[in-house]
Amino acid sequence: MDWETLLSLKRHGDTHKRLRKEQDETRLGFEVDYDRIIFSAAFRSLQDKTQVIPLSKTDFVHTRLTHSLEVSVVGRSIGRSAGKQLLEKHPHLKTVHGYRFNDFGAIVAAAALAHDIGNPPFGHSGEKAIGEYFKTGNGKRFQRLLSEKEYQDIIDFEGNANGFKLLTASKEGVAGGLRLSYATLGAFTKYPKESLPKKPTPHIADKKFGFFQSEKETFRDVATTLGLRATRTGNDLSFSRHPLTFLVEAADDICYTIIDFEDGINLGLISEDYALEYLIKLVKDRINTKKYNSLAYKEDRLSYLRALAINTLINDAVRIFIENEEAILAGDFEVSLLDQSRYNAQITDIIDLSVNNIYQSQEVIEKEIAGYKIISDILEVYTTALMRSKQGKASNYDKLMLRTLPAFYQRTELPDAEILLNTCCYVASLSDSAAVHIHNKIMGKQL
Repeated sequence: MDWETLLSLKRHGDTHKRLRKEQDETRLGFEVDYDRIIFSAAFRSLQDKTQVIPLSKTDFVHTRLTHSLEVSVVGRSIGRSAGKQLLEKHPHLKTVHGYRFNDFGAIVAAAALAHDIGNPPFGHSGEKAIGEYFKTGNGKRFQRLLSEKEYQDIIDFEGNANGFKLLTASKEGVAGGLRLSYATLGAFTKYPKESLPKKPTPHIADKKFGFFQSEKETFRDVATTLGLRATRTGNDLSFSRHPLTFLVEAADDICYTIIDFEDGINLGLISEDYALEYLIKLVKDRINTKKYNSLAYKEDRLSYLRALAINTLINDAVRIFIENEEAILAGDFEVSLLDQSRYNAQITDIIDLSVNNIYQSQEVIEKEIAGYKIISDILEVYTTALMRSKQGKASNYDKLMLRTLPAFYQRTELPDAEILLNTCCYVASLSDSAAVHIHNKIMGKQL
């Protein structure tokens, strides 16, 4: 893979090549990507989607929206820092093609901003709840209507693949979705493969999948345009990651490691003294002891250590990226950047504490259980109504339920696989509160 091709400004439907040196410096193509994402309805719905604590009533706790904004800020810093060093190593990118270090920052920031855009309500349990409905619930009856890969797409419903669909899927009058640059779409796709074969190698890019069968050809176009290395032959589509994906992933890893931990402290799930000790271990070489000891309030001490920790991990991630650039470009770098971090032991300690005290707290578990029931019930009502309507067997209740769906999701003239996947994507688009509200209506608990 080579950087000139990887930094493609091409958008869906382009007939002419977009050249970096011809870009308007006041509004670069990669910055347009960021704007299109932030103004999208799918991005706005993240304001009421779970990051750690579902349906939390405290202002302290991060939602998917605040998390995504913070990841994009960290991503921009990582991208700019890496870009500056890459241009020093490959000066022709600047002198011949006109790329600047800010371009790398803009691509990573946009991809990072969108990284959770396809996630369902109720956090990662929402993904599992959708999959379980079709794998072990009443949705299993639809298996015979689907190809093996189409069925795998929904029983392993993946927020990353749904995100790619949201960003690229055409609708009537809107070709190519948000029409983002291919460089940003490539950096966004953490798992550039389809749902089968499942986890064919230990490579991190094979851990999950990044697009549904409905977007297979769209991703093929993006991957081939960017020059991503094909890792399998035949009909099983799989590519090496876009190198900047590693930076997007690092930004996300840094934020959830440090900021989820901070949420746990603010919620009282982790004691302050215990938590600060863990953070101090991470930044002990950079901490200004005099300044730290002058901070009278917990929030200020925590904020100071958080900023130091994030900056420490940003610098380390960039170091690892630059040191391994050749292996990354060859598709041979098989782990996340932070897996190679010199602070790996401290990161592991913080994540273990978060798992035990936050992610497995009683409040989280109870709300995830409720999320399973809510999502399963909503899927049952809508899939039944849609499939009966397609067969001409809809009851009056089915017809009433269909009228509550947005017009795009009411269509029953589509293939079975598309109807079922669209229904999954509709449920995934709901905020936590909207899912609860719809469920209350379905169950007759609220008028």
